[in-house]
Amino acid sequence: MDSKRIIEHIVNWLKDYSSHSKTNGFVIGISGGIDSALTSTLCALTSKKVIVLNLPIKQNKTEFERSREHINWLMSSFNNVETYTVDLTNTLESIEKSLPINVQDQLTMANTRSRLRMSTLYAFAGHNKLLVAGTGNKVEDFGIGFFTKYGDGGVDLSPIADLYKTEVYQLASSLGVLNSILSAKPTDGLFEDGRSDEDQIGASYPELEWAMEYNSKNDTSNLTERQKDVLKIYSTWHHQNKHKVEPIPVCLIPIKLKK
Repeated sequence: MDSKRIIEHIVNWLKDYSSHSKTNGFVIGISGGIDSALTSTLCALTSKKVIVLNLPIKQNKTEFERSREHINWLMSSFNNVETYTVDLTNTLESIEKSLPINVQDQLTMANTRSRLRMSTLYAFAGHNKLLVAGTGNKVEDFGIGFFTKYGDGGVDLSPIADLYKTEVYQLASSLGVLNSILSAKPTDGLFEDGRSDEDQIGASYPELEWAMEYNSKNDTSNLTERQKDVLKIYSTWHHQNKHKVEPIPVCLIPIKLKK
């Protein structure tokens, strides 16, 4: 993979998109993970205005510190980056007090966290005439739909959504992203126990990338039991989350019924 040329391609794409949309730059939520670290660095390389937000909500301390470390690195490396920390813990607690307790299961409230962050990103974006840059990679956005609908999936553009996770690591490493982020287990940061993506999905990103590329028409007799398990995991996630990846279904009314 030609990391240098891919980086140049993405940066130019970002600049062109912002210019054509007559916006001033980008806003990105920093999670302490590799995807937001790469996305924010690519946006910073455009020389356009970049706002990076640290948005803790009852956050795991390690995740918060990694976010802060990356933001400090960005600020020392680029003069077009500014940052804000917006603690949304009280906001979530207010919602928890308002919602009936019987709808507050763990996944529902994790997705609520993500949607709070999306609303905050758009507040900064609207006020500063910026685009919300998505941080989803190819497996998350188009393979298994591992994102919150109208949460971290609510963005204006997706600069790294055609990159596999392993490719994200390659680009981030070539750009000098901090080792604390490169070596951290991927996590969505939506659960207080700090569970990793692999804990939730049941397979690693390299395994999911293999499954995404695998031709299901091929003979599966030579696959290992683990490979068969991974294919099943991938297929289950892919089909149950198709509603996230595909356009919102529209009920089309036959012309004859409108006459």
